[in-house]
Amino acid sequence: MVGPVIDEAAYRRILEYIEIGKKEATLAYQAKEVPPRGYFIPPTIFTDVKPNMRIAREEIFGPVLSVIKARDLDEAITIANSTDYALTGGFFSRSPANIERVKAQLEAGNVYINRSCTGAIVGRHPFGGFKMSGSGTKAGGEDYLLHFLVPRVVTENTSRLGLVPEKTPEYREEFLWPKPQR
Repeated sequence: MVGPVIDEAAYRRILEYIEIGKKEATLAYQAKEVPPRGYFIPPTIFTDVKPNMRIAREEIFGPVLSVIKARDLDEAITIANSTDYALTGGFFSRSPANIERVKAQLEAGNVYINRSCTGAIVGRHPFGGFKMSGSGTKAGGEDYLLHFLVPRVVTENTSRLGLVPEKTPEYREEFLWPKPQR
């Protein structure tokens, strides 16, 4: 059972992607039963997906899976990193060398190794993507609240012509430019 998507606009957008997928790839599976009310999308799986297809390159926030075959880990990393989106990546392996390689090379805001790719726990797994899937502070991270501040910088050119500094103990007329007229 998969919960509903957030609203009618999301519901319609995901159904459009499913129709695109039916034209681009092979529909391998689609659940038959979904609740009659609400914005429920049937879990859908496409195979024979190529990396340049829309269902492989665009971000779909719904239960739609595009299966892309790769010759080896090099090609898999290249395919994954070639998309404009990078919210989450998942990798399953028993090879410590491959795990370390994916940790270092996979471009995703959250990389999950040998575990489910969903279900970040607040306070334990800061969550957020990069590329077109988001940027900035991750939700749940130690700097998350700073994300809601408005950063502000004020700069002033203090060497402009006509500056008259206050007469402080460090004030010395010989440092003024232009030289004061007497």
